[in-house]
Amino acid sequence: MLALLEHMYNELGVVSEFNINPLTLKRWLLSIQANYRNNPFHNFRHCFCVAQMMYGILYLCGLNNDFSREELGILLTAAVCHDLDHPGYSNSYQINARTELAIRYNDISPLENHHCAVAFSILNNPELNIFANVNQEVFRRIRQFKMVLIKCCDISNEVRPLSVSEPWVDCLLEEYFNQSDREKLEGLPVAPFMDREKVTKPSAQIGFIKFVLIPMFQTVASVYPIIDELMVTQLKSALERYEKMLAEEEETKRNLQMNEAD
Repeated sequence: MLALLEHMYNELGVVSEFNINPLTLKRWLLSIQANYRNNPFHNFRHCFCVAQMMYGILYLCGLNNDFSREELGILLTAAVCHDLDHPGYSNSYQINARTELAIRYNDISPLENHHCAVAFSILNNPELNIFANVNQEVFRRIRQFKMVLIKCCDISNEVRPLSVSEPWVDCLLEEYFNQSDREKLEGLPVAPFMDREKVTKPSAQIGFIKFVLIPMFQTVASVYPIIDELMVTQLKSALERYEKMLAEEEETKRNLQMNEAD
């Protein structure tokens, strides 16, 4: 994964644009890897998947030719760094449990602020600063640049083949259930979509795909139609699969209830 990330930076022309020392890039990527925790979902493999999806969309939509090398570097770096040092527990947990992160950031997006702070803390080390040769004006834009593409890539697992996407759903649910179990032990509010006693794989995914993923990717597809063909179609197929799975679950549940009644 490290070698592939290094290739992405070179292939997009980011290394030459920012005059990045190849050794600094290697050290920076190793530091990034070290600053992702071993969570079921929010881990370095997730970081790589988001970066790989960003790289793929940039080429798929021809954005590698439309965007400046500076913008490409910002997008790829944002994808790589977007969940740095994620503790495996959501913002709601941080706030309700009054964690050190929530206190530090006054309950305002504690995780997002922390990811960003860790990213720039790494860059603050001269041996790890891949932007050392970038002027201050460009560096300021790097800190502010945000796009819907980053969010699409972050939640893009369902546009991938079933053999890839389904294990990621299992990992995410494991992380959710770990949080809800802890919230119950600590007497904190539990989000229904994280409660292992209320959530199944299809029930978790149907609403997410229907009301979040499809509208978001359709927005991108309105500008880049190839996204509709390759990704929105896959999302609709995934939605149908989970709806069928949910119907089967409900049928099984009804049959069990009827048998118990007899």
